[in-house]
Amino acid sequence: MSSAHFRPSALRWLLPLSLLLVAGLALVSYRHWDDRLLFWLKQLDMSVAEREESVWLPGYRAVIQARLLRGLEDDEASGLAYSPVSGTLFLVTGKLPRLVEISTEGDVLRQVELVGFANPEAVEVLGDGRIAIVDERARTLSAFHLPPKVTRIEVASLQQIDLGFARAGNKGFEGLAWDGRHNRLLLAKERSPMGLFGLPFPGEDGATGAVEPMDVGHLFVRDMSSLAVDARTGHTLVLSDESRLLLELDEQGEPVSFISLIGGFNGLDAPIRQAEGVAIDEQGTLYMVGEPNLFYVFRKDS
Repeated sequence: MSSAHFRPSALRWLLPLSLLLVAGLALVSYRHWDDRLLFWLKQLDMSVAEREESVWLPGYRAVIQARLLRGLEDDEASGLAYSPVSGTLFLVTGKLPRLVEISTEGDVLRQVELVGFANPEAVEVLGDGRIAIVDERARTLSAFHLPPKVTRIEVASLQQIDLGFARAGNKGFEGLAWDGRHNRLLLAKERSPMGLFGLPFPGEDGATGAVEPMDVGHLFVRDMSSLAVDARTGHTLVLSDESRLLLELDEQGEPVSFISLIGGFNGLDAPIRQAEGVAIDEQGTLYMVGEPNLFYVFRKDS
């Protein structure tokens, strides 16, 4: 008799608990928390030599965080690139398309109007000093030299490279990085499908090659919002806005290290909301921007 009364009561608790467990497992899998935990454990086993041969992101701490980019209050900053020639950084804005030069401390130095650009999302400084910009909505890439006093660039006057993915809409290429070791640009497609692509630039006789998918390992991120290549190691940094993660890949596309961009980790007082750009200089200092217009700097903890 007690058994007969027990079963309905147990079932009443069993069903919601089962649903809660299934939902929890689905959330863990969707956000790749299980992959992160396994890889974090793997990081603990890396030798000192292996860490020194990589960027080794866990060693970084925020030294400037959430600094407002003055003059960009009504816009949204995207992409980030470091110029070894000028020792400054470049980003692009979307609401009023502009190329913006800032100092490594986050001071706005110069703004250049981008006439005819629909949705500039990524920017990079090439090996010859040219600046390359990806227009995500138009699915094109333009590269040009930027004279010192120019304040206006018209896309109609530039050579534009069709990046393909005509049906990508607003889910096209969001990340751009210069790989000097292989004389190519790396492009990150945000999603649908998410992936890394290579673009020989320039190719033979100054011509640009074709965009080709790259082999990568299991990347435990939900999207890709920006890229940077560390010239010292040849490793690629992948920034994920939705996963709030910065991931380091080796030259074979395999994950090496990562850091979380939520508050309480790596010196961050608060999470980086909507991280949209990452860059690294020749000393290994990391720079990031988050929408709408916040600036961050990370350095290796001595």
